[in-house]
Formats: sequence, C-alpha cells, structure tokens
Amino acid sequence: MAKVGWSAGIDYVSGALSKPSKNGQHSCQKMLLGTHRIAATTSPNCNRIYLRPKIERSTPPTVNELFMRQRFAAVKAAVKAREEDLSKVDADQAAFIAQKDTAGGKKTMNAYLWSLECKTYDAAHPRG
Repeated sequence: MAKVGWSAGIDYVSGALSKPSKNGQHSCQKMLLGTHRIAATTSPNCNRIYLRPKIERSTPPTVNELFMRQRFAAVKAAVKAREEDLSKVDADQAAFIAQKDTAGGKKTMNAYLWSLECKTYDAAHPRG
C-alpha cells in the first residue's frame, strides 16, 4: 500500500476526487475515491485511496424506478416554478417561517417547497 505525504495546508481528503462522466467524453475510466478517518489506533496512516472501475448496469430499470424518476423530475420542475412565481413567494415564506420551529417542520425553504410539491404530486398521481 502506498503512503501519501500531504503538503502543508491539507488536513484530509475525503470523497470522490475524480468521477467517470456519464457521456464518456473527457473523463477517466475509473473513480478515484479518497477517505480519511480519525481514530485511536496504533497507525497514524488513516488515509485511503480507492479506484473503482466504471460499472455498466446489467438490468433494465424497474417500473417503480421509472416512476420515481418521473416523480422526481416533475416535483423538481414544480419547485422551480413555485420559487419563481412572485404571487406565491410571500405566502410561502410566511408559511415556512410558521412551521420551521415546530416538531417535524422543514428547516430550509427548499425542503419545505419540496414537501409541498411532493404532497401535491402524490395526491394527483395515486399509485395503486
């Protein structure tokens, strides 16, 4: 296993350092993933780097997966439209502030709008 000596100013590396692109242009073929952990061990070398090859899906998407993709796209578009609708901004902000500190309340405006639009979508598209 290789050892890495980090230069001054870098405390740790964590996450994907490079990813293969979806369309295959100007990308690496493998994902480079760096991890760092802090633990009471006898070894101070707690940095790891992994190479993961690009994986091609072997099965077609299920009906449920296709439904969830369609739901996500529709809710995302509805949230974007609602954010840009000036007639709803003031009412949404007031309702968000009112529910924010309650039990189960959404802590960000984006999460609040997503919850509203998910409920609207689910009511209009029952699964059964």
